[in-house]
Amino acid sequence: MHATVSDSRVSPSLRALALGAIGVVFGDIGTSPLYTLQEVFSEKYGLGVSQASVFGVLSLVFWSLMLVVTLKYVMFVMRADNKGEGGIMALLALVQRSVRGMPRLRWLVALLAIFGAALFYGDGVITPAMTVLSAVEGLKVAEPALGRWVVGISVAILLLLFALQRRGTAGIGALFGPVMCVWFTVIAVLGVHMIMRAPQILVALNPYYALRFFASHGIAAFVALGGVVLAVTGTEALYADMGHFGKSPIRRAWLGFVFPALLLNYFGQGALLLENPGAAGNPFYLLVPRVLLYPMIALATAAAVIASQAVITGAYSMTREAVQLGYSPRMRVVHTSSRVAGQIFVPWINGMLLVLVVAAVLGFRSSENLGAAYGIAVTGTMVVTTLLMLIVAVRIWRWKLPLVVAIGVALLAIDLAFFGANLLKVEHGGWFPLVLGLLVFTVMTTWRRGRELVLRQLQHGGLALAPFIASIAEHPPARVPGTAVFMTANLNAVPHALLHSLKHYKVLHARNVLLSVETLETPFADAAEHIEVRDLGHSFHALTLRFGFMEDPDVPAALAECTKQGFAFDMMDTTFFLSRETVVATRRPGMALWRDRLFAFMTRNALPATAFFSIPGNRLVELGTQVEI
Repeated sequence: MHATVSDSRVSPSLRALALGAIGVVFGDIGTSPLYTLQEVFSEKYGLGVSQASVFGVLSLVFWSLMLVVTLKYVMFVMRADNKGEGGIMALLALVQRSVRGMPRLRWLVALLAIFGAALFYGDGVITPAMTVLSAVEGLKVAEPALGRWVVGISVAILLLLFALQRRGTAGIGALFGPVMCVWFTVIAVLGVHMIMRAPQILVALNPYYALRFFASHGIAAFVALGGVVLAVTGTEALYADMGHFGKSPIRRAWLGFVFPALLLNYFGQGALLLENPGAAGNPFYLLVPRVLLYPMIALATAAAVIASQAVITGAYSMTREAVQLGYSPRMRVVHTSSRVAGQIFVPWINGMLLVLVVAAVLGFRSSENLGAAYGIAVTGTMVVTTLLMLIVAVRIWRWKLPLVVAIGVALLAIDLAFFGANLLKVEHGGWFPLVLGLLVFTVMTTWRRGRELVLRQLQHGGLALAPFIASIAEHPPARVPGTAVFMTANLNAVPHALLHSLKHYKVLHARNVLLSVETLETPFADAAEHIEVRDLGHSFHALTLRFGFMEDPDVPAALAECTKQGFAFDMMDTTFFLSRETVVATRRPGMALWRDRLFAFMTRNALPATAFFSIPGNRLVELGTQVEI
């Protein structure tokens, strides 16, 4: 992933990665000019269009992009990679490794990260609805009579987008980079054209105008931050997609191309507002010459689809990581590319996102209404990322505490200001992503806690392994040819499937393997830690397979690797035994009864462990057990 750069020019591989990053990473933040200034200058904020307000808002936009995106994410947050991977779940795993001996802090960190991940799903619903609606609303500028078709066309585009997900993005993904390059070039040219007519707009680069804006507008300026924050939506994507493209290509693409293009367009819109305050209704499209309006609507729609695609695939990736790390029920994951491991499709998530995105479009019906809902999920995730990053700085980088406190105060002051301004929009639509986030948070914490309670019950009623093997040696049962693999989460106890098998069949196989599958807090397992075999004596072996949270736990493939290492498996002579737990909700201490019932429901509907671990059904024996929690 690391590309070398010569002193004289950028290497072709780095240039290709930067082009790919432009197409995937910057779609969300790159389409923000469609709606940011339109939202800020809408009537609900009551700012009015004047030279002072335009200069103040543009100064806030510039310094938000500089401080939040450039300094915080590009320079600071992207330093915290988990073996090259980024994103809030990768950051959670990284932080949890650093606080292994501190169980209370470890759980608090997990709660923080789960909350941030839950808000990300809320953002995953709002972003496609907001961007597609904003792009299609250009039709109202071109021909007001077409306004009644905006919602219908937006829904049709979104239905098509989600229907194509199962086919993967390998074919059309190659177009993302060039299309977004055209997008950024065009919006930059439009901005330059208008700036040349009102060059005084460039004085808004001075932070003085942002400070004066707060001094003159008071609480209205603070409330307006809820609209300004739309300029930095999509910043999490820079970090989450770091593993796909690397730090250097993302940084180069942002600083050398995307950031300047965004600034030019925002300042061009500001120059238009100085010349024509009535353009506040849709300054982006009113910046476009009328003869180019329909081509621009088509280009904006393409850019909106790309932005939506990035968020949707991000939701797939985060779901897989959450499943592997034990924060989500198992789900079917479909690989849509034989060449790119990261190209996946999660049918259940796709269906839920489709329903919720279409509901958001039909419910809010315009980007202006959606603007009230957009931002609160983004800013909440930004706060969580900052808190986790401060732990990384102290526990992993070993930065001095006064420096970390100073950085933390500065970053949290910005994040909390944005988050506070968006909280004021809760009753006007901000409740929507919060409710979605709360539901996802409840599901993830319930699943995690429920699995802990099930494992505790199984371990409580289990037999110690060493005495069991000793008793088998003293009173050997009949043996049958072949290998029996018993899957278990605790290699120190006798698996329930082994006890039930011995009780019912009265025999043991010639070789018995106790198999435990572990998910590491790193994206990929090193070769040395992937497989561990221990001889327990009397034809019993303990086998541990370790996978990273970005890997698929393919057990048969791992057993084939064991064969290469001298611990042979003949799949036609191997039988897998698995205990399937039936969870019964009770009033026992641990969780509220309604959460016990929710966990039992999720357990019944989760993807079976056999499918999740790719265990062939014709080599499988499942034995049921009832667990009360």
